[in-house]
Amino acid sequence: MDIQYEKLELIKMLLETDDKTIIEAIKNIFKAQKKDVWKELSPEQQEEIDLEIQEANRGDQVDL
Repeated sequence: MDIQYEKLELIKMLLETDDKTIIEAIKNIFKAQKKDVWKELSPEQQEEIDLEIQEANRGDQVDL
């Protein structure tokens, strides 16, 4: 199946549910995925990203 179609179907299901456990489970999946990606970065890359986030939070311009 087309990935865009799959995404839309997931969005529809998410919008239709009021089950907080499903919503939390989906959030946890995304959080776990982000943690895995973070671990693959070098310490230098992690530090650079942290600095850019801090600059963005202060309203400084971030050059990407």
